[in-house]
Amino acid sequence: MDETDQRLIAALRRDGRASLSDLAAALGVARATARARIERLVARGEISGFTVLTRTDVTAAPVRGLMMLGIEGRGTDRIIARLMGLSAVQAVHSTNGKWDLIVEIGTQTLAQLDDVLSQIRRLEGVATSETNLMLTTRRPGAKL
Repeated sequence: MDETDQRLIAALRRDGRASLSDLAAALGVARATARARIERLVARGEISGFTVLTRTDVTAAPVRGLMMLGIEGRGTDRIIARLMGLSAVQAVHSTNGKWDLIVEIGTQTLAQLDDVLSQIRRLEGVATSETNLMLTTRRPGAKL
């Protein structure tokens, strides 16, 4: 992947709906070149897909947090299954280092978040936890 490919991907991250003409102009290449590069990046797997964020995606759970969990024993798979059954859990990530899992949580209120955190802390096998609230999220191409 050369510098032009990297600039193309950056432009698509800023505006995934940009026209081929606009992308080509921003990169200083022909429209056909921009199209061929996008097709090649998709074929090679550098671009895995295209997506849309709706208003619901970013506002459905205005109170968001990341909960890091330390698991004792070998109950990680069981705990992940329980976490995935909680409606406030948006994703569960395994990781390395001090924490075994990172849980993305989204709720309507701080009280609901507190309740979910308590439920998770009570799960058998959860030894330690730490939670951080997400205050602001910036995404490539999003307006500030």
